Amino acid sequence: MTTFWLTNVRLEKGFIIENERISGTETELCHVKIEDGKIAEITNLLPNSDEKKIDAKNQLLLPSLRDMHIHIDKTYYGGPWKACTPLTNGIFTRFEEEKELLPKLLPTAQERAEKMIEMYLKNGHTHIRTHCNVDPVIGLKNLEATVNALEKYQDVLTYEIVAFPQHGLLKSDSVQLIRDAMKNGATLVGGVDPANVDRNIEKSLYTIFEIAVENNKGVDLHLHDPNTLGAFTFERMAHYTKEAGLKGRATISHGMALGDLHGEALLEMAALLKDQEIDVTTTVPVNRATIPIPTLDKLGISVSVGHDSITDHWSPFGTGNTIQKLGILAERFRLSDEYSLSTTLKYGTGGITPLNEKGERVWPKVGDDATMMLVNASCSAEAVARRASVETLFFKGKKVESKLTESNTVQV
Repeated sequence: MTTFWLTNVRLEKGFIIENERISGTETELCHVKIEDGKIAEITNLLPNSDEKKIDAKNQLLLPSLRDMHIHIDKTYYGGPWKACTPLTNGIFTRFEEEKELLPKLLPTAQERAEKMIEMYLKNGHTHIRTHCNVDPVIGLKNLEATVNALEKYQDVLTYEIVAFPQHGLLKSDSVQLIRDAMKNGATLVGGVDPANVDRNIEKSLYTIFEIAVENNKGVDLHLHDPNTLGAFTFERMAHYTKEAGLKGRATISHGMALGDLHGEALLEMAALLKDQEIDVTTTVPVNRATIPIPTLDKLGISVSVGHDSITDHWSPFGTGNTIQKLGILAERFRLSDEYSLSTTLKYGTGGITPLNEKGERVWPKVGDDATMMLVNASCSAEAVARRASVETLFFKGKKVESKLTESNTVQV
């Protein structure tokens, strides 16, 4: 492995306290030695050695990002612009569209997925959890394209693939297909709205967890149903998580009903989810009431962000820019002070922030993987508030470079 020094790196040192309040973030310029893909030394003295040096030019070093909910298998990204058609029957409109659309997209599915991965790398990501359609229309073909695309980039990122029965596990009779997917590259079992789509909460959840146990994998379920119906589904999901012995290996994606719960109802639900270490992923929607992210965090629920759709037939929006997403999150919940902005970073890094609540540096430290990014900001609070640009990305000490050899437009 290559050994080198990353010189003139700006690291957060602690919070500035004035009148017993945090008024800013103190930083310092350091030099970081990278060896065998890990951080081997952090010093304030410029190393006097012949080892390779890369000048960070006073840029801020932050942990790299993770997108925990995306669909790279059915995107228009990299191809011609196309807006969405109007919804006439809710999400079922999109299900019908996919019966014709997915076969048309398949010939370029891998190429478009690779271009989306490139976009994620450019925006500072070294981990992606992607949901991949597995249904009678497309079978395992989208999964094959997704696996091929991600394997091409396995030297610069880690990934998870959710076998996702978009058209309903039971409704589309996809049980065997999901079982097959778990033998062909999928790493998590997915599902969607056991009540509204499958119309059978118990059978749907039982089958999802049965497949997960058979393959010793976790689960990640799209749960959009609101109010008491959504809350009941969460309760049953917690029950099956416990019965299956999958504590800490279950994720609620979207979890819209969490935004409908208040007071004791929210406290009780959070306690139930925390007991089974069920985490939550959100897109921080701006077109509807969103889940109470800071409150869930305080109650011990791990929350992460994802982009879900990026210019596809579900939504013409999405940027793949998680720093921008964190800025929206901070604005949405009025997180405008130095500490709150700084800690917002954890929703995009898997819980990592440079400073802890005591203002002590906890990242980076010697022995950590050198998986990190340089951004144009004076501190993490500014990076979030002003949507800092990512200048350089490293994965286990390797500077990440584009793998694209051409820039032709993908035709859809």
